[in-house]
Amino acid sequence: MAKTTGDFILERLSDWGVKRIFGYPGDGINGLMGAMGRAEDRFEYVRVRHEEMSAFMAGAHAKFTDQVGVCMATSGPGALHLLTGLYDAKMDHMPVVAIVGQQAVSAIGSDFQQEVDLARVFDDVSDYTQTIASPAQARHVIDRAMRIASAERTICCVIVPNDVQTMDAVESPPRAHGNNYSGVSAAPPHPRPSNDELERAAEILNSGKKVAVMSGAGALHATDEVIELCEKLGAGVAKPLLGKASVPDDLPFVTGSIGLLGTEPSWWMMNHCDTLLMIGTTFPYAEFLPKDGQARTVQIDLSSRNVGMRYPTEVNLIGDAGDTLRRLMPMLCPKEDRSWQQDIEKRVAKWWTESEQRAMASADPINPQRVFWELSPRLPERAILCGDSGSHTNWYARDVKLRRHMMASLSGKLASMGSGVPYAIAAKMAYPNRPVIAMVGDGAMQMNGNAELLTVKQYWKQWQDPRFIVLVLANHDLNQVTWEQRALAGDPKFPTAQDVIDFPYARYGEMLGFKGIRVENPDDIGTAWDQAFAADRPVVLEFITDPDVPPLPPHITWEQAKAMMGAVGKDIDQSGIVRQSAKQLLASFGTTVE
Repeated sequence: MAKTTGDFILERLSDWGVKRIFGYPGDGINGLMGAMGRAEDRFEYVRVRHEEMSAFMAGAHAKFTDQVGVCMATSGPGALHLLTGLYDAKMDHMPVVAIVGQQAVSAIGSDFQQEVDLARVFDDVSDYTQTIASPAQARHVIDRAMRIASAERTICCVIVPNDVQTMDAVESPPRAHGNNYSGVSAAPPHPRPSNDELERAAEILNSGKKVAVMSGAGALHATDEVIELCEKLGAGVAKPLLGKASVPDDLPFVTGSIGLLGTEPSWWMMNHCDTLLMIGTTFPYAEFLPKDGQARTVQIDLSSRNVGMRYPTEVNLIGDAGDTLRRLMPMLCPKEDRSWQQDIEKRVAKWWTESEQRAMASADPINPQRVFWELSPRLPERAILCGDSGSHTNWYARDVKLRRHMMASLSGKLASMGSGVPYAIAAKMAYPNRPVIAMVGDGAMQMNGNAELLTVKQYWKQWQDPRFIVLVLANHDLNQVTWEQRALAGDPKFPTAQDVIDFPYARYGEMLGFKGIRVENPDDIGTAWDQAFAADRPVVLEFITDPDVPPLPPHITWEQAKAMMGAVGKDIDQSGIVRQSAKQLLASFGTTVE
């Protein structure tokens, strides 16, 4: 049969190096799905359970591989379902191309079934949105979408009416006015700061006596350079969530996470530094940065639009983090006075001791911190960790010690629930020979995680390393929001909205052919992790945890304390909250309470 436009679109994506597409079929993309069947030797098509998950997976694929992620959905509702996952990728600066169906060109504008003005819908999330109304457009539109997504680390959307998909392909448009010829040629930007800018940055860093570094997602491939700089300048380094894997947590001057989910050493360092170097981060919470005017600041980022947006910077170095730091390093003078870094290291050591005491405090039945504390030393080499959005994110951020060559990510700026399992699936598809752990709350599992376990069932036997563990913290509460209501609004828990019904996650995993482990005794946590990592198949690891253990921030304002005390006085879980809060606070002073 003649090559269709659908065939040509997939062929062009293949020319761009795309080998995996996440999607869900529908009659709006029948022509593309028929072409996919003819191209299955070139593509791994990952059939998800909901289109939103395909967009999450495409974004996660981009995060873990540095390649453009591609997702595909049908017209109307299928295309609309992509939006949350696409916004997740956009807000974390990940390149994704979404290919969506549309009604026939002749039907557009007639209020036809499933006809949606997709160009208008995608206008905000996509930086290049085009409809292929003629086969002669396909080459140009696909090329531009891939090039822009890759170069600008953004979202592009290609809309393909279903009648166009089955038209005869036009590989080379007629040489006539109005037609264009494009090529498969990437255009990666390589901005580099000038020597003068580097010298100005070095002057600031050299003159500082108390240098703090914030190492974000843009520093994930500059680990050695960040460590060398900190050792040279006697600095400490804090990490936003997306930068958690940028430097290992076992280094004594790494203060860990920063922000509401951060650590006390990170809070202290930012409040006492006189110089700040921000690398590859758009960390949103300015209240956790130095006071306005406290610190002279240098920022490194690939994009000019990301600098000086949270804190006033004197010098902005626009370029790749690793390359910029390597050029900057010879200009830096080693600090002879190491007292600042030594103070940081003492606080970091004290923090880890207190974290263990908090994790080991008793709870009813399991302290959620202990689940993550006991996970850390058991993490296999080159493990990939995928978080979700919930109270468990606090414990991941604070209690898990990542080592070199591990990878980790989650929904960052969007902080979307339901991202953990699809992120983990995308990671496992990209690295089938590496162990992957999804860290999910029971609310997110009931939102979409349970459904996406069917995707795991469909594909897991293709993986060289079967270790795929879904950690479920079952506390029967939408816990993060419950605590936010108490601390920020002064409202007690609203059970009708916050309660999560019971569900047998481990037994459900067993029904799917996985290993299911349910843990209710804290003394069984370590053994459960050992069994999970030794399993010959995916594992659903269900821990029954106490919702009353507070995810205390590194610094509590008087307003937050007053609001929470007022809420606790009206809360149905009052006694448990008071008891667990007292244990966590006493642990900070080195006292363990049973």
